[in-house]
Amino acid sequence: MEPLRSAQKTDDRPVTSVRTRTGINDKWVGFFLLLPSLLAIAVFVYGFIGWTGYVSLSDWNSLLPRMNWVGLENYRALFQDFRFQSDLRNTLVFTLFFIAACLVTGLTLAVLLDRKLKGEHLFRNIFIFPMALSFIVTGVVWQWIFNPSTGVNLFLNKLGFEEPPVWYVDTRIIPGVEWGQIQFGIPLALIAVVIAAIWQMSGFTMAMYLAGLRAIPDEIREAARVDGAGEWQVFRKVILPLLRPITLSVMIIQGHISLKIFDLVVAMTGPGANFVTDVPGVYMFETTFRGNHYAQGAAIAILMLLMVSVLIIPYLVSSMRKEAD
Repeated sequence: MEPLRSAQKTDDRPVTSVRTRTGINDKWVGFFLLLPSLLAIAVFVYGFIGWTGYVSLSDWNSLLPRMNWVGLENYRALFQDFRFQSDLRNTLVFTLFFIAACLVTGLTLAVLLDRKLKGEHLFRNIFIFPMALSFIVTGVVWQWIFNPSTGVNLFLNKLGFEEPPVWYVDTRIIPGVEWGQIQFGIPLALIAVVIAAIWQMSGFTMAMYLAGLRAIPDEIREAARVDGAGEWQVFRKVILPLLRPITLSVMIIQGHISLKIFDLVVAMTGPGANFVTDVPGVYMFETTFRGNHYAQGAAIAILMLLMVSVLIIPYLVSSMRKEAD
């Protein structure tokens, strides 16, 4: 047996040495493969974020670069600006209605499809199809539909509605409580934009919930039924808690989309009369590229980044902690 053991030891040494060298080489190969991407992200993402932040603290509000330091003056001016206050109100209203409606619509469609109805694949494709379109196309289509004189109002007139809604040209704000320089409430014109966004993104929510429902084992539902739970109790006390991670993910993704919404508003309504459908993205574009107020546009961009960060960073920290555990 001794010769055999010494032979095994002799064979192990070179294998261990080769694995060690291979592991080191793999690390360096992986590092150099990732290096171009890391440099590109450092320059074109974080570098430009830093540059935008620097410009927002200057007085560069003309075609010629002027980089005199003005501190937070651009931010102070924004929060006293009627249009930017209107944008914050519109973004808040749009985000709340958009996320809530997408969650309810997506969950309802997913529950219906999870019953394995005949033609499920057809309905699933129909519901997801709007995601294949850009927000520009969606905005143009829904602008035609909600046109007060040629759109859905023609059908409402035939049904007997003498004063149908004027949709995205309505300037009323309900209830219109005075707040700063603006009226705080729900801009009625924004409802048309919210409906268009829900039509496009509820299919994504449905797909997320449907995947979650299909991942729940039938044994869990059967166990709850055996314990005497009805169908509504099974849904409310078993299925909904298990779908909580998906609900959180959908809220993060849809919230991120709503906070930086731009193309749908541009294609459908623009800023609107009295800025009732304006959003920070549109304001930033017009301020920067049409008004040449680069410092003010950079300040709007930084504020949009902070709003998205408030939503995204807690989710990323929570996910990293779960992975570490």
